[in-house]
Amino acid sequence: MLGDRLRDLRQQHSLTLRQLATAAEVSPALLSQIENGATDPSLATLRKLAQVFDTSIAELFSEPEAPAVHLSRAGTRSRLTAPPGQITYERLTPGRGDLEVLQAYLAPGDASSAEPWAHPSTECAIVIAGEVVAEIGGEKHLLAAGEAVTFDSRLAHLYRNASDEPAHLIIAVTPPNP
Repeated sequence: MLGDRLRDLRQQHSLTLRQLATAAEVSPALLSQIENGATDPSLATLRKLAQVFDTSIAELFSEPEAPAVHLSRAGTRSRLTAPPGQITYERLTPGRGDLEVLQAYLAPGDASSAEPWAHPSTECAIVIAGEVVAEIGGEKHLLAAGEAVTFDSRLAHLYRNASDEPAHLIIAVTPPNP
């Protein structure tokens, strides 16, 4: 799905793989692999591509013809990875543009981003396992398994695993604007 959407956007903008790769500062081979579904892009690559197309990462996943009922199955979800030391996401929802639900994993010491950042949405994070420090608007909130936080994501925020155990959380964002 992401590969098809990326190909469509590239063609709509009359760009070759090489032109898009140059603009996004990634290799043409990587773009080809993403378009063909052979690899999942990193968050950094998605941010670069979204910037080239002057859009959001969520728009890269938009599915205009998403089914009325969407089943998300383990092993078939889109994975969004980040540089070492940062979060890994799995998308649980289709790209309808109204809601984004992500399953996230944080290894000990990992964070969702290098620095807190903001976007115009409402966000809710539920810790499934482990502990997570949610830094929101400069305040730190320790969340244990079974606890959740909901906030205006225009406040700069990030999630960090400050413990020695892996953490698993579910993050819902509406409207999607990661």
